[in-house]
Amino acid sequence: MIYSEIYGAYYRAVAAILRAAVTRPVTHREVRQIARQEAFAESAPVIESALFGGRWRLLRPDGTTPIKNPPTPMMTELEKRWLKSVSLDPRVKLFDFDTAGLEDTEPLFTPEDIYVFDKYADGDPYGDPGYIERFRVILRALKSKTPLAVDIKNKRGAAVRAVVMPRRLEYSEKDDKFRLYTSGCRNGRIINLGRVTRCAPYEGGRTFSPRAEVREEMRTLVLEITDARRALDRAVLHFAHFEKEVEKLGGGKYRLTVRYSADDETELLIRTLSFGPFAKVIEPESFAELIKERLRAQKSCGI
Repeated sequence: MIYSEIYGAYYRAVAAILRAAVTRPVTHREVRQIARQEAFAESAPVIESALFGGRWRLLRPDGTTPIKNPPTPMMTELEKRWLKSVSLDPRVKLFDFDTAGLEDTEPLFTPEDIYVFDKYADGDPYGDPGYIERFRVILRALKSKTPLAVDIKNKRGAAVRAVVMPRRLEYSEKDDKFRLYTSGCRNGRIINLGRVTRCAPYEGGRTFSPRAEVREEMRTLVLEITDARRALDRAVLHFAHFEKEVEKLGGGKYRLTVRYSADDETELLIRTLSFGPFAKVIEPESFAELIKERLRAQKSCGI
């Protein structure tokens, strides 16, 4: 698995141990401590035993190593090709991504090789220099935990200015947009980055609590899915980024329980409607009423 956060931890732990052993003998205690820091607590005895027991011939019993030079990370050709593919994603321009050394590398795949269906076509303008600069300003503010002064174009096209404390960035794959979750803004705590026209670090006198968290009102939706025309597969895909549970009821029916933020209710409503008669709202009743209201509105328009 390329760049696995879990499995890569073992390689990082052993590399750190060997870097120390190149300069001086390491003790059993040091090996366990480094393994806990770089990998996991339960893996420390395994790494210690494999190194000192001779299964991994990288340490001698006295804590020295036959390796002469500190280990340095090296990329395989497969890893380079994967990085080359990632570098072709237009969203990569938002980050400080160094492509040096990949100029002559053939990618594993290109954006043209991927076909995405059921995705809105009005995604954020990732190639726009202004959008890239604003994204990086927001990212720096998130990392430094500093407030921002932002100018936003609302849904009616009017300019709105706000001072906010950025809390987190979220990417919607279906919408192909980034959203910024904030606190301290009376006009709303979620800002679509595509609507931001200007942002800069706030230098006024207003203060924000650095420990304040985004408090989300969480709700639960229970659906009965009739598995016809691959409705279950589509439902799991549609609600992929929500916390959910699926329970088999029998007779080709399944109970799908979805937990979602109240801010996502409209999007969840639209997705549920897309299943037509194959999705029935079990609870809450308030969500079922929203479905009925939407259907009545469509009927009044002749849809």
